Amino acid sequence: MVPLIIAHRGASGYLPEHTFPAKTLAHEMGADYLEQDVVASRDDELIVLHDIFLDTVTDVATRFPGRARQDGHFYVRDFNLAELRELRVWERMRSDGTAVYPDRYPAQSGNFCIHTLGEEIAHIQSLNDESGRQAGIYTEIKRPAWHREEGADIAPALVQLLRDYGYGDRSDPVFLQCFDPTEVRRLRNELNSPWKLVQLIGLNEWNEADADYSAMLTPRGLEQVADYADAIGPWVRQLYAVEDPDGEAVSSGVTEAAHNVGLTVHPYTFRLDDLPEGFTSFNRLVRFCVDDLCVDGLFTDFPDKAREILMQH
Repeated sequence: MVPLIIAHRGASGYLPEHTFPAKTLAHEMGADYLEQDVVASRDDELIVLHDIFLDTVTDVATRFPGRARQDGHFYVRDFNLAELRELRVWERMRSDGTAVYPDRYPAQSGNFCIHTLGEEIAHIQSLNDESGRQAGIYTEIKRPAWHREEGADIAPALVQLLRDYGYGDRSDPVFLQCFDPTEVRRLRNELNSPWKLVQLIGLNEWNEADADYSAMLTPRGLEQVADYADAIGPWVRQLYAVEDPDGEAVSSGVTEAAHNVGLTVHPYTFRLDDLPEGFTSFNRLVRFCVDDLCVDGLFTDFPDKAREILMQH
């Protein structure tokens, strides 16, 4: 079976991430699923944005000076939807004002906006209806424990929103993902989510959640994940090892162990302009993960390039 192409924040290799144009382009490129990261505004709207703060991808510092917290960040939670709609979204920037990916969409240009999750789902459904090709929803709950400390509970609102838009069965094209295993369990056991659930896995030092990801990647850890999730979303670098600087990549055993306990594997992130250690071409990276590791899907900023490679065989 051909692995799923999951458009990482849309076709973000070409247009600013999580904008309608990036999602539309990804749909046109044939992505099987379009990803949404979800955070909460001050008035409890579900906002599609990767970070809990705004300063890396918007002009918030210019439009709302003085609204940063003590750490210097402008948090989505401190703005209502009307204020968020005033912001201009642009290509991801570093703190020094330079673009993270300088060869992508020109920095600080364009007329892109923030939108809600409901608006994005409606947009995707419209694209599906117009094209006759169905792209699914692949939503991540960002920092759920932090949000609850801030008085926002994303998961119940997300579940209700999906139901409101007609998704109610396991067979529907919906994946829900989170780095926090407590939240993934909650989706399954407390909120009775019928959709496919994904345990995201990163490095412990990223501090994405109160979780031991190293233990999670062991055969025993993956067996425990399989009790509440349908898939794992590991960082692609966790799926292989490079024996020496000039050596070939070899499997770390994670994909095989996950498959052994019935988990599918959707690694992130496949970027043409940011190749991981051990690979000098995007083609080789994709082919290794598909042919050698047998992953079931891949998150990519370049859904067209990934699909071209997959269609070669």
